[in-house]
Amino acid sequence: MTSTVQVSDVTKEYGRVSAVRGASFALHEGELIALIGHNGAGKTTLMKLMLGLIRPTSGSVEVLGDNPAAGEFAGRRQLGYLPENVSFDPALTARETQAFYARLKREPVPKALELLDAVGLGAASRRRVSTYSKGMRQRLGLAQALIGHPRVLLLDEPTTGLDPELRQTFYEIIEKLARRGATVLLSSHALTELEERAGRVIIMNRGIKVADGSIEELRRLARLPTRIRLKVKGLAANEMPAWAPPDADCRRINGHVVEIDAAPDRKIELLHRATAAGNSVEDVDVIPPTLDELYAHFLRQSEQAP
Repeated sequence: MTSTVQVSDVTKEYGRVSAVRGASFALHEGELIALIGHNGAGKTTLMKLMLGLIRPTSGSVEVLGDNPAAGEFAGRRQLGYLPENVSFDPALTARETQAFYARLKREPVPKALELLDAVGLGAASRRRVSTYSKGMRQRLGLAQALIGHPRVLLLDEPTTGLDPELRQTFYEIIEKLARRGATVLLSSHALTELEERAGRVIIMNRGIKVADGSIEELRRLARLPTRIRLKVKGLAANEMPAWAPPDADCRRINGHVVEIDAAPDRKIELLHRATAAGNSVEDVDVIPPTLDELYAHFLRQSEQAP
C-alpha cells in the first residue's frame, strides 16, 4: 500500500506537558482508521501536526511526501479537515461559506455547492449560518472538508450533533472516499459505530500509542473472552446444563439463557459441546469482545506498564 502519512517518533511538548510522546505509525491510501483515546490522549494534537498547524518538538511528520509545517506545503490543497468545534461566519449563508472555501482551495464552486445536498443542507443552503443548529453547522463543516476530493481526510468527532440518518449518510460518504483511495483518519468517542466501519484502530493514552491494528488483530492480542449465549429449554431456574464444563465461567441470564465466557482457544470446543446431538439448545449467539472492551483493556495494560 502507498503511504500518505508518516509519523516517526514524534513528541510534542507544551512546557512540561507532553501531548504526544514517541508516536510512530504510517497511514495508507484507501484506509479508514479510527484514532481513539480519552480527552487529552493526543488525538487532536496529532491531527494538528499532520495539518502543519503546529511543529513537533522532536521526530518528524510527512504528509503526501512533504513536511506539513514547511512554509510551502504543496499537499495542503489535498487535505480535508473537520475540527471538533466548527466555526463559520454567522452572517454568511451555507452557499457563500462553501463558495469561499472552494475558492481558497482553487476548486470549482459548482462542485463544492453540490456537497451541500450530499450532507442534507440543500434546502437550507440559502439561510444564514447564524440560524443553524449545532448539527447543521457540523454538516456544513463536513461539506467544507470534502471539497476537492481530498487524498487525506482528518475528521475530529465528526458525527457530534448528527441524527442517526445523517450519521449513516456520513459514513456512506467517507467509506466511498476510502474505496476511491483516500486516507480517512477519524477521531471519535462513539466506539460502537466505529467497530464495524474502521479497518484499523489506533489507541492513544496520555500521548502514547498503546495499540494499532485491525479489530481482529487487537482481539488476538488482547485475548479477551468471547461471550457465548445459548437458549436452552428444559432447565430449572438456576440449573446449569450437564454439558457445561465445570471449569468454565458459566451463568444464567433471563431465565432460559446460559452465558459462557470462552477463552479464545476454547470457543470451538464449547460450541461443539453445546450443540452436540441430544442437547436442548434452541438458539446460539457468539459475541466477540467489543471495541469498547478492547479499548478499556489496552488502557489498563498501558497504565500497568512500568
